[in-house]
Amino acid sequence: MAPRPHQPVPDRSSTMTKVITAAPPLHGHTGPILAVTADLVRRGHEVVFVGGSRFARTVEAMGARFVALPTDADFDDRDLNAAFAGRAEAPAGPARVGYDLMHVFTDPMPGQYRALRELLAEFPAEVVIADTAFLGAQALTMALPKGGRPVVISVNAGAPSLPSVDTAPFGFALPPMPGEQGRARNAALNAEAEALGAPLALYAAEIFARAGVAWPDGSFVGILATSSDHYLQLSVPGFEYPRSDAPASFQLIGALPSPGGDDAELPAWWADVTRGDRPVVVVTQGTAANDDLSELIVPTMQALAGRDDLLVVAATARPDGPDLLVGAVGELPGNARAGSYLPFERLLPHADLLVTNGGYGGVHTALRHGVPLVVAGGSEDKPEVAARVQWSGTGIDLRTGTPGAAEIAAAVAKVLDDPAYRERAGELAVTLAEYRPLDTIAGLVDGRHPQARQ
Repeated sequence: MAPRPHQPVPDRSSTMTKVITAAPPLHGHTGPILAVTADLVRRGHEVVFVGGSRFARTVEAMGARFVALPTDADFDDRDLNAAFAGRAEAPAGPARVGYDLMHVFTDPMPGQYRALRELLAEFPAEVVIADTAFLGAQALTMALPKGGRPVVISVNAGAPSLPSVDTAPFGFALPPMPGEQGRARNAALNAEAEALGAPLALYAAEIFARAGVAWPDGSFVGILATSSDHYLQLSVPGFEYPRSDAPASFQLIGALPSPGGDDAELPAWWADVTRGDRPVVVVTQGTAANDDLSELIVPTMQALAGRDDLLVVAATARPDGPDLLVGAVGELPGNARAGSYLPFERLLPHADLLVTNGGYGGVHTALRHGVPLVVAGGSEDKPEVAARVQWSGTGIDLRTGTPGAAEIAAAVAKVLDDPAYRERAGELAVTLAEYRPLDTIAGLVDGRHPQARQ
């Protein structure tokens, strides 16, 4: 099925639908589902959000009912190493990813599933909309036939793990290779990935069995990508790899807008950003992988310290970020500014380049504003995101999560000096503007049928 842009769907909120929205208690997975929740409330639907206890006030402020996950499925993602014993000992890379898939995402499934079943007993929702990492919703589709459960819609806010004959497996961070040679490479790598993932599939089968749910045969990532009635990917053609064998449930729906930040307190130096007298380079490590600013923000500051023709803005996404940065580099270079929480919807329209560790949502926010990228992705799905940036022509993949200052300086110079990167990012901005993801989701809610399409 060839994805296509979606026109706005008329607001049919006069027919109220009972909807459950759900996400694991991780900020990057919860944020998009909260955006969907707020939109459905605005359209007049009755919505209950199931998720981490620290998001209760946010949910209630938007007019939805909040239900906390049970203690065996709730945790504070701001310190995952404290929440999950042994995680700190797992080396960054494949070992850490494997640990997280087993313990951060799969272990909480029985509690998630139990919470959904208990809620459905007193709130007979017609639709469940969940982040793809909320495995309790996947369990619902495996345990009950379509006629005996709500429609289940998965929303994926990260790089898709959907296997394909046209792509290398998720985790290899390899762009597509055309022709028969590419398909042969993909077949070999897919077989290798399935063998490597067999212990994870066995582990998932054991955890699902504890909840009374039978895990089907197949790879872990393949099953999770195909078990929902709808698998909605928050991206567009041109950035996501083509998959000729994608199931009918798979749909690219565009990127969700990030919070506008119109009421955010701006730093005293904000006029330096808006003055427009020199190119603006923004650097960030996102909201999750920013414990150690020396991974990307510090070397970027060092790399560009001598570039008085640039303004370098560090978005640290933590309240103590500017102080930590000063402690790491001494006095900030004259061309540098540092902030805690900077509203990207207000910052990126003035940016000429984003240096980032490759969060999927942050990269799409940059592309919505036509901003090219330099990406240093080393954890979670970030290497996959970085590979897509380079494949799409919108920036450079540094192929490491801890680049040196010289690597960053060269990449920044190349992207700023070659207008092709900016032009390609602008083309994707036009494509992204043609999609209406919230309207697409609302259309499926209004349809209330597993095969409903716009």
